[in-house]
Amino acid sequence: MKRIGSILLWTAISCLGALSIGLLALNRGESVNAIWLVTAGLCTLAVSYRFYSKWLITKVLVLDPHRAPPAVTHQDGIDYVPTHRWMVFGHHFAAIAGPGPLVGPVLAAQFGYLPGTLWLLVGATLGGGVHDLIILFSSIRRGGKSLGQMVKEEIGPEIGIVCIVSVLAILVILLSVLGLVVVKAMAESPWGVFTVAMTIPIAFLMGCGLRYTKLGIGWVSILGVLGLLASVWAGQYLHQFPGIETWFLQSDRRLAWAVMIYGVSATALPVWLLLAPRDYLSTFLKLGAVALLAVAILILQPQLHMPALTRFIDGTGLVFAGPVFPFVCITIACGAVSGFHSLVASGTTPKLIEREPQIRMIGYGAMVVEMVVGLMALTAACALEPGQYFAINMKGPAAEVVAHVTAAGFPVTEAGMSGLAAEIGEKTMIGRTGGAPTFAVGMAKMFSKAFADSGALALWYHFAIMFEVLFILPTIDAGTRVGRFLFQDLLAHIWKPLGNTKSWTANLVTSIVFVAAWGYFLYQGVIDPLGGINSLWPIFGIANQLLAVIALSLGSVILIKMGKQRYLAVTAAPLAFLVAVTFSAGWIKIFSPDPKLGFLSAAAEYDKQIGAASLPEQIHRLQTLAFNMRLDAVVTGGFLILVLVIVAGALTHCVRMLRGTLHYELKESPFVALPEQG
Repeated sequence: MKRIGSILLWTAISCLGALSIGLLALNRGESVNAIWLVTAGLCTLAVSYRFYSKWLITKVLVLDPHRAPPAVTHQDGIDYVPTHRWMVFGHHFAAIAGPGPLVGPVLAAQFGYLPGTLWLLVGATLGGGVHDLIILFSSIRRGGKSLGQMVKEEIGPEIGIVCIVSVLAILVILLSVLGLVVVKAMAESPWGVFTVAMTIPIAFLMGCGLRYTKLGIGWVSILGVLGLLASVWAGQYLHQFPGIETWFLQSDRRLAWAVMIYGVSATALPVWLLLAPRDYLSTFLKLGAVALLAVAILILQPQLHMPALTRFIDGTGLVFAGPVFPFVCITIACGAVSGFHSLVASGTTPKLIEREPQIRMIGYGAMVVEMVVGLMALTAACALEPGQYFAINMKGPAAEVVAHVTAAGFPVTEAGMSGLAAEIGEKTMIGRTGGAPTFAVGMAKMFSKAFADSGALALWYHFAIMFEVLFILPTIDAGTRVGRFLFQDLLAHIWKPLGNTKSWTANLVTSIVFVAAWGYFLYQGVIDPLGGINSLWPIFGIANQLLAVIALSLGSVILIKMGKQRYLAVTAAPLAFLVAVTFSAGWIKIFSPDPKLGFLSAAAEYDKQIGAASLPEQIHRLQTLAFNMRLDAVVTGGFLILVLVIVAGALTHCVRMLRGTLHYELKESPFVALPEQG
C-alpha cells in the first residue's frame, strides 16, 4: 500500500511538472502566471533528485558507505577536516552559487523567459548535476585531488600540465571578475560592507564553537543565523551613527585591497575556522531570501510580462549581441552547467565530507537547488515591464536609450524610469548593466508588495544588492583556496616543498602569490575603466564553460576505467553539447563580422574611428579599446586551443581503451574502512 501511495505521489508530481513546462512552452500572445515557472522548477528538482541522482549513485558510481573519505584518512586540521554534512552542504552551495544563478538568467531574459527556463531545467538535471557529482566522487576516491591532478594521473602527465595551466589562467579571470562585482556593489555602501564584515567574526565564533565546545550543529547554526540577521537589521541604521558609518563607507580602491586580504586569510587559515562556517552562514541568507521570494510569488502571483520568445533570439539583442544558441548556454552557466563547480568539487568540498553517501546530497542536491535559484532570478526579471528591463540594461544617454527601447516594441518613458530611480533611492536606473541591479529591482518590487507597503521599495532594493554580494563572496574564498591547491600542484614540479599543503609557510606564500595574480587584474579594473579585468570581462562565460568541458572529459575517461562503458552517455552527451556550445561561441566571438559581436571586427571598427578622431584623449581611448578586443580574441583563441588539446587527449584515451589497445589502470586511493562511530 505504501508503495502504491509513493507511485501515485511521484506520478502526480511528474504530471504537474510536465503540465507547468507545457504551459510555459506552448503559450503565445498572453502573459503567463509566474507560479507555473516556479512549479516547473520545484517539480523538476524533486523528480531529478529522487530518481536520476539515485540511479547515478547506485548504478553508475556505486557509493560505498563503509569507505573512509579523505577527510578521515588525510585529516590534518587545516584542509582535510571531517565536517558535519549540513555545514559542508552550506559551504559547497555558497561556493558554487556565485553571481551566475542571479545575473545569468536576468541577462538571458532578453531572449524571453522560455530559452532560459528550458536550459536551466535540462542543463542542471542532465548536465550540471552529473558534472558536479562525478567530479566530487572522483576527487574523494583519489584523496581529494584537484581537477588538474586527476587529469594528469588518469589521462597523462603532459595533458595534466596543460590542464593545470589552463585552469589556473581561467580561474584568475573568473576570480578577478567576481572580485570586481563585489567591489562595485559594496563601494560607498556602508550597510553592505557592515553586514559582510560582520559575517567574519560570526564565522570565527561558529568554527570555534563546533571545535572546542559541546554545542552541536543545531545550536551553532541558530546562534550564527541570529547574529547574521542582527547584522542585516542593524546595518540599515548606520546613518544614525556617522562616526561608525565612516568606518564602513569605503572607496572601491580600499575595498579591492580588503577583498584581496580576505582572500589570503580565507585561503591560508584552517578551513574549519573561517571558510566553511562563513560559507555555511551565507547559505542561510541565500536560501532564506530565495524562499521568501518564492513565498512572495505565491502571494502576488505576478504575470511574466516578458514574452516566451522575443525578436532578439536572432542575435540583435539590446542587452548583449549573439543568437539564442549558443549564447543562452554561455550567459546562464551557474544554475545549469558551470565549470567552476568542478574546481570546488575537486578542491575544498571533497576534503570535508565525512561519508561517501553524502556526495549525492552535496554534489547533485546543491546543483538542482541552484537551478531553482536561477529560475527565481529569471522570474524576477521577466515580471518587470519589458521596457524597464531593457532600459536598465542598456548604456547610453537616457533619451537615446528610451527611444531605442520603445522603437524595439517595448514602450518606456524617461519619466517612468526617473520615478523608478526615485522610489529605490538611486539617481538613475538607466544603463545599470550587469544584471544585478535588474534582479534587485524585481526582487524589491515583489518584497515591498508582499511584505510591506510600497514605501519600503528602497529598503528592499538595497537589501537585494547586499544579498547579491553575499552570494558572490563565498565563491571568491573557495575559488582562491582551490587556486592555491592547483598552484601548489604546479610549483611542486619546480620545488617540492611549495607543494606541501600541510606546511603553513608553503600555504601562506602560495596564497599570497595567487591572490596577487587575480588581485592585480582586479585593482587595474578598479582604477581604469578600460583596463584590468574590464578588458577580459567579455570572455568570462566562455572561459567558465570551457572548464566544464575539461571536467566532463575527465569524467568520461574515469567511467571507462571503472568498467562503466554502458553508462558513458551520462557524461558524453552533456560533453558533446558543451563542446558545440563553447567552440561555436568562441568562434563567433572571435570571427563574427558584426562589430557588436566579434572581437576582431570590433577592433577594426575602432581602428576606423581612430582615423577620424582628432582629440588625443579620444584617440588613446579608441586605441585601448582596439587593443582590448584583440587581447580578448587572442586569449579566447588560446583557451580554445588548450581545451581542444585536453579534449583530444581524453578522446584518444577513451577510444584506445574501448578498442583494447591501451593498458590502463584506475588511479583510486586504496580502500580504507571507515572507523565505526562510537
